[in-house]
Amino acid sequence: MSKVRMWNRREFLRTAVAGAGTVVIPSFARADQRRKPNVLLIAVDDLNDWVGFLGGHPQIKTPNMDRLARRGVAFANAHCAAPLCGPSRAAIFSGQQPFTTGIYDNAPNIRKLHRDKVLLPQYFAAHGYRTFGTGKLLHHRSPDLYDAFFFPEQRWSPLTGKQVGYTQEELATKTTHPRHVVKFGPDKTEILLPLNRMPSDRHPTGPKGESFDWGPFDIEDDAMGDGKITRWAIERLTRNAEKPFFLGVGYYRPHIPLWAPRRYFELYPEQSTILPEVPSDDLEDLSVTARRWALEPVTAGAHKTVVAYDQWRAAVVAYLACVSFVDAQIGRLLDALENSPHRENTIIVLWGDHGWHLGEKQHWGKWTGWERATRVPLLIVPPRSAGSDYQAGALCRRSVGLIDLYPTLIDLCGLPTRHDLDGQSLRPLLKDPAGEARPIVITFDRGNYCVRSDRWRLIHYKDGNEELYDHQSDPHEWNNLAGDARYAQVQRDLAKRLPTVAAAPLRR
Repeated sequence: MSKVRMWNRREFLRTAVAGAGTVVIPSFARADQRRKPNVLLIAVDDLNDWVGFLGGHPQIKTPNMDRLARRGVAFANAHCAAPLCGPSRAAIFSGQQPFTTGIYDNAPNIRKLHRDKVLLPQYFAAHGYRTFGTGKLLHHRSPDLYDAFFFPEQRWSPLTGKQVGYTQEELATKTTHPRHVVKFGPDKTEILLPLNRMPSDRHPTGPKGESFDWGPFDIEDDAMGDGKITRWAIERLTRNAEKPFFLGVGYYRPHIPLWAPRRYFELYPEQSTILPEVPSDDLEDLSVTARRWALEPVTAGAHKTVVAYDQWRAAVVAYLACVSFVDAQIGRLLDALENSPHRENTIIVLWGDHGWHLGEKQHWGKWTGWERATRVPLLIVPPRSAGSDYQAGALCRRSVGLIDLYPTLIDLCGLPTRHDLDGQSLRPLLKDPAGEARPIVITFDRGNYCVRSDRWRLIHYKDGNEELYDHQSDPHEWNNLAGDARYAQVQRDLAKRLPTVAAAPLRR
């Protein structure tokens, strides 16, 4: 049995300790806590719209997320605050945009940079909730945010996987398919992957190998880190609770390396798997700046390498398999909730922290301003005890953001409103999915922003270059309309939404 680390905290009163600093949380009059709904918050890392209820890939199999969508409201035009793990999650848990907090990349730890901020679990704890967390929630592990926190040591990440057993000569020969060995976990278990191993675009001389990897493992679900956190969360759900609870469950897949049990790979025969459509001239109407964002392998490998080593289809299969693997874990979680004492009075929220390119715009990974990197699945399922106030199974096409989760949850749970949050409650859209919304601002590094409305996307780079896309006629963003006089007013109107730090002359 692998070792685990667990942190317990008996009481969360009016003071939360964050490192060497102290966060003072205001006291509010409390209603009968037993009437407040529980919260099950499910996060999925690097999950784009390749889920059944959004139809992002025609072959994807996500029956459990789909059944959850039938119970709640699915947001078809939801976007992250930033298409990178750290700033996206910091925005969700603080309720503030990257240009408010100054967290633009993965390095800053919001717990250390802003000791005075009351993060989402802290706010719930201050209002009578027990708080529990497991897996990847914030980018930096923060066990002190919860009464109990679990993270498996066997994380299944690039930090624990080292690839060996191939030569540079094998790598250079496209006609061969060398094998490589992955060593993982405390017991140094070895798994042989029969892949056409590609050289690393990001770390060509690194000794630890490349996390841009994929392949099936002959193991059971609970041997994976995501299986372990599911088991821990299920144990929490089966308990009776005198107080309402906030339970965050953060899944790591489909983050790279794209490893999962073999049975999920078998759902997607490689030769018949559909690839994304990528026009060869898609980058021709973009600026030099935009092409650099597309082609530099910052968060994964380069598209030209994937194609050269004939790995595109294998990588797509692996991504689909990892999504289905996580869907199965979510199904276990939902089944446990259905059979628990909390069945009637639990809000369920499922979200992906940002999207992920699989060759679109000749890019792999995240960290771009295009739809593939910013669009995320978002499901909000009110408790059954709410009755018929909400439209179960509805699809909301209004532009919304993950920045709206903090105000939405405290609104649904009847907690005092906070006026320092950048988002707004989505509760009205749960009742009327066709109701009013506003354009969403997305940040990808300091000075680079997107504005996404119901129909349009404006991308503004810090050097003043811009792109404009009409999603009504161009959902893949193949035709850049920036600079076209017919759409100049649309471009100007969207630009008014940009943070003032991004203001610059409009140009192509």
